[in-house]
Formats: sequence, structure tokens, C-alpha cells
Amino acid sequence: SPSLRMPAPLLAAAGRGLWAMGDGGPLARAIRAKLAAALQPTHLQVLDESSRHGGPPGAETHFTVVVVSGRFAGLPPLQRHRLVHAALRAELAGPLHALAIVARTPQQWENDPLVPPRPPCLGGSKQERRRD
Repeated sequence: SPSLRMPAPLLAAAGRGLWAMGDGGPLARAIRAKLAAALQPTHLQVLDESSRHGGPPGAETHFTVVVVSGRFAGLPPLQRHRLVHAALRAELAGPLHALAIVARTPQQWENDPLVPPRPPCLGGSKQERRRD
């Protein structure tokens, strides 16, 4: 079947429009920019889930990324995750506390464009621990 590839300029324009809707804070923007540069994804979502983990508003500590890239072809999941980790080395060493990764090839994404549900946070917040 023919590939449904969007020309790079259209993809970039579509991406800017989509990302502008939920641009997020500075860490989310840095994650998005670094993954886009390193992996040239055909689809990229950066989901800030910090509020689900009891952090203060704007904490930017817990993220899920959905990265669809041809660079993942032929690589097992561990190698795909290593590519994402390498792109975000500075963030993982600093403010980024937790990162969930969905890394698929364009064909895998076309066959199954759903993000698996993330498990609930089991860590609790500092306020909850103080009450116990």
C-alpha cells in the first residue's frame, strides 16, 4: 500500500499548529525540540503528567512522550528507549524525574495509533505522606 507521508514542510507546519495548542512549559518545549531534532519524528506528543503525581502547579517533573520515527525501524524497544534517553540526557540528569516512552515506527503507529494507558501514580505526594 502507498505510504501516507507528508512532505517535510507540511509536516513541520502541521506540527507547529498542533503543538501550539498545548505548548506546555519550558521543559516540555525543550523535550519536544530535542526529540524532534534527534529523531525526526513523523508524530510527536509530549504529555506533562506532573499534576497526576502530586507536584505543585507548573512543576514539570513527570512526562510521557509518544515518538513515531523511522529511526526506530529494526530496533528493539530497549534500543529505541536509549535513543530517547540520549536525546534528553541533560533533562534526565536535572529537572525531569520520570519519563514514560512510547516509541514506534511509522508503520506500527499506522497500525495502532493508540497511546497505552499510563498506570496511576503510586508514590503519593509529600502532603499525603505528612498526614500518615
